[in-house]
Amino acid sequence: MCGRFTQKSERKVLGEEFFIQEFTDHVVVSYNVAPGQKAGIVINDGTTRYVQFFWGLVPSWSKDPKIGSRMINARGETVADKPSFKGPFRTKRCIVPVDGFYEWQKRDKGKVPFYIHRSTGMPFGLAGLWEFWVPKEIGRQEEGNSTPLYTFTIITTKASPALSALHDRMPVIIPKERIGRWLSGGERSEERRPPGQESERFLVPYSGGDLSFHEVSRFVNSPGNNSPECIEPVSA
Repeated sequence: MCGRFTQKSERKVLGEEFFIQEFTDHVVVSYNVAPGQKAGIVINDGTTRYVQFFWGLVPSWSKDPKIGSRMINARGETVADKPSFKGPFRTKRCIVPVDGFYEWQKRDKGKVPFYIHRSTGMPFGLAGLWEFWVPKEIGRQEEGNSTPLYTFTIITTKASPALSALHDRMPVIIPKERIGRWLSGGERSEERRPPGQESERFLVPYSGGDLSFHEVSRFVNSPGNNSPECIEPVSA
């Protein structure tokens, strides 16, 4: 799964790594992005844009936006079929640019947090979906009382061999050279592949050898803690 991540790269780096054409919002800097918070994501609605949406997808048909707290992740194996995700999977894909993410390893004395990142120090993109939700009142709706809520979720898959000792799941990582095709759904539209086959090509464990991880302090356990201390290795 993916329950926390970091975003600390500068605008110039993000623009180059994720082919961003327009920054609609300012760049998020956070060492401890938690569900329910706003984070920076990259969408393509005709222009490849950096925007800030809330983490925890609220389906457009939902009656209660609180459902988003249960929608921070979508399983890659079923994302093309689940009612909450199949629409966005076809038309509202996104990339979540991160500098790393956290995972908690189960041990006899509790869970221990680890920070997973690229050994190069460069950011990388997680596969995600976005959606917007408009409140629907019973009866007559007051004008100007329907502000859309923009949200996103992160897609997960089984862990790669390198990370399986930490957890059995991991976020899907989209290599830089495939970002454009992921955002546009190009593989299916160009090659006429059904959603299941496309999932097999995109939503797979990361095979790159440039991921590293180290144990960090339980300081990161609290979403209220947000400083470089979150990613510092614990002392021996």
